[in-house]
Amino acid sequence: MLHHSIYRAKKENASWITFIHGAGGSSAIWFKQIRFFSKHFNLLLIDLRGHGASKDLIQNPFKTQYSFESIADDIFEVMDHVQIEKSHFVGISLGTILIRQLAEMQPNRVDKMIMGGAILELNLRSRILMYFGNATKSVLPYMWLYRFFAFIIMPNRNHKESRILFIREAKKLYQKEFIRWFKLTSEIIPKLRIFRKASVDKPTLYIMGDQDYMFLPSVRKVTESHPLSHLLVLEECGHVVNVEKPGKFNDGMLLFLNGC
Repeated sequence: MLHHSIYRAKKENASWITFIHGAGGSSAIWFKQIRFFSKHFNLLLIDLRGHGASKDLIQNPFKTQYSFESIADDIFEVMDHVQIEKSHFVGISLGTILIRQLAEMQPNRVDKMIMGGAILELNLRSRILMYFGNATKSVLPYMWLYRFFAFIIMPNRNHKESRILFIREAKKLYQKEFIRWFKLTSEIIPKLRIFRKASVDKPTLYIMGDQDYMFLPSVRKVTESHPLSHLLVLEECGHVVNVEKPGKFNDGMLLFLNGC
């Protein structure tokens, strides 16, 4: 089972929030949300396969081939273990795709969805990066690739904290684990095409940075056509919104969860 951390609110019958990090990260990226939200909600933070404290877990041999469905099953397994019937979900970057997958597979267990730095479509630059990574992932050290990707996605000076955090967490991966995760990119384009065409009947808040030039345009288009989708754009902010603008991220998310 994946490594996970639980923070329980003092009040009884508090709702759950499950936090899903992106590829190369870990549950450590949510450190600016824990104290704030543990006052109001029960929190479940998960380290995905090969990430954070889940890095050295013995893997089921049937799980060596990764897919969004199998990783979603990992998350449901943790929820079953903790006895969580239903939860709000918060994700960042690739974690937003996983949350969407969870809503497809077991919609009755997903309440509201908060998508930070959401990936809904790959533009030309991101597709070139993906193809370059696939062509070189078995040749170049994965940390070279990860640093390169981090600077492309988070290029500005005010993105430095996010870059450092994600590069630090990515160092905990093994090369083979990085390759397994990178192979998931072959699923992303057809998966996102399906997700864009068929919205799920779940209230969704997209929190994006105005400097997230690779992914913000597609999110704007989707929120204009989906009545249950809302968009909060944070000024002078890049891709990793919960780290760069934690106060505004937390406030916006809390208002949404409280129905405002």
